[in-house]
Formats: sequence, C-alpha cells, structure tokens
Amino acid sequence: MHEVSLMQEAVRLALESAQAAGAQHIHRLALRVGALSGAVPDALRFAFPLVCAGTIAQGATLDIESVPAAGWCGYCQAEYRCEDYLSECPRCRQISAELRRGTELELAAVEVS
Repeated sequence: MHEVSLMQEAVRLALESAQAAGAQHIHRLALRVGALSGAVPDALRFAFPLVCAGTIAQGATLDIESVPAAGWCGYCQAEYRCEDYLSECPRCRQISAELRRGTELELAAVEVS
C-alpha cells in the first residue's frame, strides 16, 4: 500500500509549512487526487491518522478533492472526460494519449494555528 508513503510525504510537507509559519497545530490538510494518479482515496484516508499520530497534525481532518480525468483531442481541439491514459475522443473518434487533468496528487491547503 504505497498510500502510506504518499501520506507520509504530504504530512511531512504540511509539518514543514506549519513550522515555517510558527504554527503549533495543524487543523486540516486538503489534497487533490486525480482519477488516474494511482492513489486510492480510501487508502489515503486510512493512512492519515496513523501518519499524524504523535505530531502537531494529530486530530487534523483530511479533505480529498477528486479530480476527474480529462483528455485532449488535438485533431478536433476538444477536451473530454476519459477513464484511461489512452482514450477515444467522443466527437471525432480519434485516439488520444494527451491528458489535461487526472494525474494530480497535490497538497492543496494546510490550515494551521
């Protein structure tokens, strides 16, 4: 389950941010997780309290924004929702491997005090 290491890194970044701000407590972390990122949101939620235990993030909440995948068709210049890295444009039926969104795995916000 690589989500534990992903969450460890997110919390490490949040702790660095909190320390730089002189904060004493982390209240909330917000992540953006793309549909094709390879990360499983439920596994991230499971790992979160384990990784936060014993830190200033203990007891914090975790918000996860799911980002749907969007492909781009260079032939007809259209963006469309897709389910995989290689997809067919619904307008012209051309195959495209260009993604506009959906691979994100970002620490979007950290609330501290």
